[in-house]
Amino acid sequence: MSQEPTREQALKLRARLKSKKPTFRRQESWRYKRVSQIWRKPDGIDSKMRRKVKGWPKSVEVGYRGPKKARGLHPSGYEEVMVRNADELAEIDPNTQAVRIAHTVGMKKRAEISVRAGEGHIHILNPLPEEKPEEKPEEEAEEAAAEEEATEETELEAETEAEQMTKETEEKGTGEEK
Repeated sequence: MSQEPTREQALKLRARLKSKKPTFRRQESWRYKRVSQIWRKPDGIDSKMRRKVKGWPKSVEVGYRGPKKARGLHPSGYEEVMVRNADELAEIDPNTQAVRIAHTVGMKKRAEISVRAGEGHIHILNPLPEEKPEEKPEEEAEEAAAEEEATEETELEAETEAEQMTKETEEKGTGEEK
């Protein structure tokens, strides 16, 4: 009798098998834009792909399946469990299971779930994003304020110059009439 592989061995084996597995493409998807590449079983009576003719892409078969112990596991090796509130964390085994917070959960509950998961040493597959540092630290804010003042001054100067030009043209116009 052969020994069953452990979970870690099964994950390594799955990774090795996956590297050899071809990318399964829908028949004629490379020929027509209207045919998507998502796998569909070829079923035509004259289909070369269904008959597995040499030179045509490989079809999905049972032989490409991964080890039984690794099926359905996250690449990290944990079994995924969907969680919608913090009370569901009580049923989680932190050694074999990891939590995925449902996308419908808001920020308030999500924060509570992450705090409780941290206390129970439970791995979260889609954690809260880390807070980004402020875009402009104090020094940059001061520089930006100085730039704004400089632009305001140049705008004021431009306005006064424009006013002077209009006054001069008005004076010339009134002087010519007299």
